[in-house]
Amino acid sequence: MHLTTMKSICAVALLGVASVGANANVIRVTESNFLAGSGMITFSEFSVGTRNPVYSPAQYGGESDYPTVSFGGYFLGQSLSTTPSIDCPGAAATACIVGTPIGPLSLDPNSPFTYISKDGAAPNSPVLSGSPQFDGPIAILFDVDVAAVGFDAGYFDAIGSTGITAFARDGTILGTVVNRGLGIEFLGLVTADQSETIAGVFLNLVGPEPSGFAIDSLRFGYRDAILAPEPETYAMLLAGLGVVGVIARRRRRQG
Repeated sequence: MHLTTMKSICAVALLGVASVGANANVIRVTESNFLAGSGMITFSEFSVGTRNPVYSPAQYGGESDYPTVSFGGYFLGQSLSTTPSIDCPGAAATACIVGTPIGPLSLDPNSPFTYISKDGAAPNSPVLSGSPQFDGPIAILFDVDVAAVGFDAGYFDAIGSTGITAFARDGTILGTVVNRGLGIEFLGLVTADQSETIAGVFLNLVGPEPSGFAIDSLRFGYRDAILAPEPETYAMLLAGLGVVGVIARRRRRQG
């Protein structure tokens, strides 16, 4: 079954597990699944305040055949919800996005901008924030399809509050994973067959998150730069098991 709205994603995300139903085309991975040679962006490559940064391979130290990476608020075909209390209960209205991207996948130039920001809650500040700060959506577009994407995200104060969704070039939703714990967490996914079909990913609030979110240390790669998930990972996902994070004291953000 094809999920046609971000509202459907919200329903899955509030369960606090990865997308494992009829749309289970992605598998959750950790940072260790990204091997040497995979791309990495730390957001220290440009100055703080840079809006919607665009990274060529040379700017993040990638091989010449690696993708150019662009950022924006959301993709064409999506929009801010006019009924956020229904579409994303408890989430900040400024980060509640509805609609399915249209193909070929492209950033909406009229969406809220992203920008490089300082963040006192992030261990490797600066980070990339949506707009408004820590309460806006973040869309990532690759000009060449990849097999896996992940990044540090947070600082989370609520489990299942934030989701990362992968899209194919034609706008089809490949799947979603959400944060399972509190604090800073690596959110990563790979296509189930490790095919290079991810054209972009999208991060937004899907539930209450008191202090919002930002991303850092973006990782991405082709099939040969990704370590396949262990077989037990699939079993855990199919069983719908979630990992409960340890409750941590919220560190004060410094914008």
